[in-house]
Amino acid sequence: MPLGTSLSLGLLALGAATLARQRLALAAGAAAIVWLWVWSTPAVSDWLRGSIERKVPAVTASAMPSADAIVVLGGGMSGALAPWRPYPDLNSAADRVWHAARLYHAGKAPWVVLSGGVGAFPSATGDEATAMAVLLADLGVPAATLVLETQSRTTSENALASAPMLSTLGARRVILVTSALHMPRALATFRIQGVEVIPAPTDVEVVPRPFHVMRWVPSASALDSSSRAIHELLGLARCRLAGC
Repeated sequence: MPLGTSLSLGLLALGAATLARQRLALAAGAAAIVWLWVWSTPAVSDWLRGSIERKVPAVTASAMPSADAIVVLGGGMSGALAPWRPYPDLNSAADRVWHAARLYHAGKAPWVVLSGGVGAFPSATGDEATAMAVLLADLGVPAATLVLETQSRTTSENALASAPMLSTLGARRVILVTSALHMPRALATFRIQGVEVIPAPTDVEVVPRPFHVMRWVPSASALDSSSRAIHELLGLARCRLAGC
């Protein structure tokens, strides 16, 4: 990852300088700066994320084929935590839930499976599937159509836990809803479980932008975006090594 790699190179440079190995110290220090600078550049970050998102282009809900169920992956919101937060909190990936409602109201499937537990770091807010159900209810999706999977913490666990639920519903073909950046890895993990998947990416981050000099000036948000993209590429590589 960009930040971790840069810090490691910086520590190497510091150690080399302590041992009077000036060439190694200079090389490691320069590499740390360049590596961090590159992935902090908005233009580079957009290029990397765009190359992943374009693998599975987004289409309108009306253009999607019908399926037996819609599966929505967590990662877009956190649950309520009274009295500080009386309602679920939405982040930038909450488009997933909104798009699921859009697909349901378009008549694309009779069931909506919500897959999301407490995440890698459990919190007092509870599982994400329940939080998604609250938002879908506000968006007019009947509670009777929702099936909640509340145990998964990772994309692989999303697929493992959702597959038997889909089988119980008799859902052989599903519409998978997740962020465009996350879709290639999500597709691979669900397909290895034998689920026939129609991708419905949403939350598209990269769109054409005119040239601007500020797109070559490093920023913290670009570094975060690059880190998320590299995380997806590493996860996809690991999945393929495991047989996805």
